[in-house]
Amino acid sequence: MWRRVLAWLGWNPAARRADAVAARWDLGAAAEAETAGMLRALHRQGWHVFHDRALPGSRANLDHVLVSPCGTAVVVLDTKRWRAGSMYPTCLVRGRVHCGTEDRHGQVEAVARYAVRVGRVLGMPAGSVWPLLVVHGSAVDGGELAPNVVVEGWSGPVYVLSADRLVSRLAAAPKGVRDPGRAAAVAGRADQVLRPYH
Repeated sequence: MWRRVLAWLGWNPAARRADAVAARWDLGAAAEAETAGMLRALHRQGWHVFHDRALPGSRANLDHVLVSPCGTAVVVLDTKRWRAGSMYPTCLVRGRVHCGTEDRHGQVEAVARYAVRVGRVLGMPAGSVWPLLVVHGSAVDGGELAPNVVVEGWSGPVYVLSADRLVSRLAAAPKGVRDPGRAAAVAGRADQVLRPYH
């Protein structure tokens, strides 16, 4: 209790910073749980959904990994909880994603890199693993952005969606004929290779 009092008074700046980081982690975890709840609706449509998975060869964790009902596409979905309020809209500024005045494009590029690595470890064809980012809190301009992102192994749009657009956008995504066997095989491989993050 004294640590918090001293931090509040400004006499323990390290504790104040640690508390701020912990608060951000708590908000991020709540946003991930909210996204996970929203994605349950896709199970009935044949999607396989995994949460909080480790990316092999990296300390990064994947918030959500989805396998489409046709088994030919995988989505690497990153959940973000960005600042809310009219001062902090998520929009494109000269082709880069910003939350208010803060440049967040590096986070969009990161999910593209994750998707490329997931494609490699799962042995998926190029372009069959899609990076996607969902934003809670900050209002996404028009509900959806599609900035062009160029990183090693990926050149194209990375969709940035408002939370209210997520499920409908995924449900309407172009897909082939539903193939439960192929989808289950890809999901089994994902479950085996992308282990739960600890």
